[in-house]
Amino acid sequence: MNGEDFYEYSVGEKRACCILTIQRPEVHNCLDRTSLLQLSEYIDQLRFDSSIRVVMVTGEGEKAFCAGADLKERRTMSEAEVQQYLHLIGQTFAKLESLPQPVIAVINGVAYGGGTELALACDLRLLSEQGMMGLTETSLGIIPGAGGTQRLSKIVGVAKAKEWIFTAKKITPAEALLHGLVNEVVSSVHLFERALSLAEEIASQAPLAIRQAKLAISASQDVDLRTGLKIEANAYQLLLSTEDRLEGLRAFQEKRKPSYQGK
Repeated sequence: MNGEDFYEYSVGEKRACCILTIQRPEVHNCLDRTSLLQLSEYIDQLRFDSSIRVVMVTGEGEKAFCAGADLKERRTMSEAEVQQYLHLIGQTFAKLESLPQPVIAVINGVAYGGGTELALACDLRLLSEQGMMGLTETSLGIIPGAGGTQRLSKIVGVAKAKEWIFTAKKITPAEALLHGLVNEVVSSVHLFERALSLAEEIASQAPLAIRQAKLAISASQDVDLRTGLKIEANAYQLLLSTEDRLEGLRAFQEKRKPSYQGK
């Protein structure tokens, strides 16, 4: 990444999405320490930017979304520096996952290792027909170290996650769609157009409601049903006094599109 990676793309009046683009196509958009630090900084900015309703993550070019860690850089690291890198990438992906805004991974090419882990930290995943995914770390004598073993098993199930990780499986678009790893497979020509359309559809909804829905779903993944229902009820209660809720009711009565302000 460099200083020009942070874009704001308007998707309608008072609705916006942010596009984070990894700009290292010469190395298949792999993540070195510098790009990770910049990504982490951008995520921190987005967390408190209420004007941004949807975040999109993609890679520059048509060949790669993200090929994972920069192994050339890794070979120059001391053991302590490797540990620092692992902490940084894990924390960065965790921060991305915990953003209040929905995050869409626009997987425009190969996404191996850390690239798949980056996509797993997003809420929704769109994959190009020419893309490939996979947690291939065991072929290098390591395991996924940025949340891959945990997030993959929650999405596709424990048995399938074990199979794919044990065999360093390179997952085709058809397999990814079949097992729920991605939400959609789209032709490379229309991938970005479809991602923007999805972002606009999400951004047109009440932003506070979207944030509370994401919180309720995410926070309930590791708790029992009764606790999850309490989380949902609390999230619902927080919306009752909002201006957006009243605007939604008025718009319904007046048979018009609501104009949500995030208040």
